[in-house]
Amino acid sequence: QASQEELKAAYRRLCMLYHPDKHRDPELKTQAERLFNLVHQAYEVLSDPQTRAIYDIYGRRGLEMEGWEVVERKRTPAEIREEFERLQREREERRLQQRTNPKGTISVGIDATDLFDRYDEEYEDVPGSSFPQIEINKMHISQSIEAPLTATDTAILSGNLSTQNGNGGGSINLALRRVTSAKGWGELEFGAGDLQGPLFGLKIFRNLTPRCFITTNCALQFSSRGIRPGLTTVLARNLDKNTMGYLQWRWGIQSAMNTSIVRDTKTSHFTVALQLGIPHSFMMVSYQHKFQDEDQTRVKGSVKAGFFGTIVEYGAERKISRHSVLGATVSIGVPQGVSLKIKLNRASQTYFFPVHLTDQLLPSAVFYATVGPLVIYFAMHRLIIKPYLKAQKERELEKQRESTASDILQKKQEAEAAVRLMQESVRRIIEAEEARMGLIVVNAWYGKFVNDNSRKNEKVKVIDVTVPLQCLVKDSKLILTEASKAGLPGFYDPCVGEEKSLKVLYQFRGVLHQVMSADNEALRIPKQSHRIDADG
Repeated sequence: QASQEELKAAYRRLCMLYHPDKHRDPELKTQAERLFNLVHQAYEVLSDPQTRAIYDIYGRRGLEMEGWEVVERKRTPAEIREEFERLQREREERRLQQRTNPKGTISVGIDATDLFDRYDEEYEDVPGSSFPQIEINKMHISQSIEAPLTATDTAILSGNLSTQNGNGGGSINLALRRVTSAKGWGELEFGAGDLQGPLFGLKIFRNLTPRCFITTNCALQFSSRGIRPGLTTVLARNLDKNTMGYLQWRWGIQSAMNTSIVRDTKTSHFTVALQLGIPHSFMMVSYQHKFQDEDQTRVKGSVKAGFFGTIVEYGAERKISRHSVLGATVSIGVPQGVSLKIKLNRASQTYFFPVHLTDQLLPSAVFYATVGPLVIYFAMHRLIIKPYLKAQKERELEKQRESTASDILQKKQEAEAAVRLMQESVRRIIEAEEARMGLIVVNAWYGKFVNDNSRKNEKVKVIDVTVPLQCLVKDSKLILTEASKAGLPGFYDPCVGEEKSLKVLYQFRGVLHQVMSADNEALRIPKQSHRIDADG
């Protein structure tokens, strides 16, 4: 947001600081020439409205991108942004031709009722009956991939296999989706399976208004009993910024009418639904609270009551790595009994493990289903997950340091050269500030500080930036904008990829002040709040 006058003033100031003719020492003169050229290159970019717009929006990668030679010189920043996005879309479309979007689900049902519902008297003489029998009684595997054909057409291939108590089957489906306009799309589906005959379906999505849309899905299922038609229509509307209302009508094998309201905010997710249908009618209320922590922890609970009985569920989920989310839910129902459902989302893959514990409402089953996963999670988090993530982070930081080592070394040499070239200017600035009892930087450090006792084993990584900061003082003021301070003259990054801060001890009006500022935090000194009390 700097004006051309501010850019010119900063350019003149740095030119005076780094001009080769101001330095007689051959080594300093060579260093000054290199820094002077860098300043000149930066000014050439920022003084040209077109290249400045590109740099402000996209940084160096925008300047280095191919295709800018076709952009007219008179384009505005908004037009330049639009042109850049067009070039990006062209590259993205080329990548889409070679990319799929795989999604999959693996579900393994476990029957553990023998842990709580044992028939000791009946099976007391059977060999091995003293050990509870835990069995896998059902499995389900599904997978899908997307293949973009053009910018508007996509082919989706999906398949699934299911088995329960020794019996099972599978199916395969092919869908062709076309985006017809900004308001809608259509999809044709063809499928076949070993238990059911061919399937033909048509799905249409359409935005009726900016706040309302409709989805219609009709299908024909062929089987030995004849043709089974089905139709599902969903009408949705934005009731407010965070709330959606849905009306669903389903006709066919399991006809039903459903209405629901979903409210989703930054800290919560609330759903209430009512369904009237064959064979099931029910009412359901669920609530989820989203904690604003680094692990994206969520706790949830729901109550569902209908002709099938009543089910109460509660659980939690938490992010355990960059791409993985682990969750557990306890389900208590009449007459369903007690179940524990464990779910792991890893990128686009989902692993689901429903464990049926008992057909009865046993307090012991509820207790172990609730406490067991918590104990196991915290033990695993402390002994396995946390050490693994820490080691992974260290490997990534080491890899980042290795890849940027030469660049950081060059920045370090430039920063050290800039500090040497600043010495004379800083001496004059300090003399002027002392004469007016102004702002004098006593000490300044930039890098990684360790103030937390829990991190006392970590190494402090800081550099002395007293001279560069004093050089930025003008009229007893120092103003730093919201940007990484590693880019300031005389600075460099001493700890790549780690959290950094700037600590300044300065004197103003003869009184000591101290402030600690985050790397990307704006800083303005002097301030009364920075003053160090005489008693301290």
